[in-house]
Amino acid sequence: MVLILSIAPVSELRGGIPTGIAFGLNPFLVFLIAVLFNSLIFFPVYFGLKFFYRYVKNNKFFSRIIERTRKRGHSKMEKYGVWGLLPFVAIPFPLTGAWTGSMIAWLFNIKWWKAFIVISLGVIISGIIVTLSTIGMISFL
Repeated sequence: MVLILSIAPVSELRGGIPTGIAFGLNPFLVFLIAVLFNSLIFFPVYFGLKFFYRYVKNNKFFSRIIERTRKRGHSKMEKYGVWGLLPFVAIPFPLTGAWTGSMIAWLFNIKWWKAFIVISLGVIISGIIVTLSTIGMISFL
């Protein structure tokens, strides 16, 4: 359950870690599983989008959406670069995390290995935040 929730696009660590700890699993083990698999989701998302884009880049609808998004985010990427992904992935808010960070990395043509390192660091930080918050809430109750 921890693994599945940790790789799911909506729940990610915010779902996997609290679920595992609530079921009485070792918090350290839950953290390791959730962080590992949430980090590894980078590869199918990043390279899957790369593969998918080869087939839709000539489609005006998709091209327009992608180019407009790239244009709107260009100044932010120029300012922050790959490191702009770190707080985006690390702060566990809805619609932020490894999935969205991987999509952004692909969208702005960030080298995959740089993006993977920064996204993995963000996932570790997020995992620490979620784990400590969950343990704190459980001990409070």
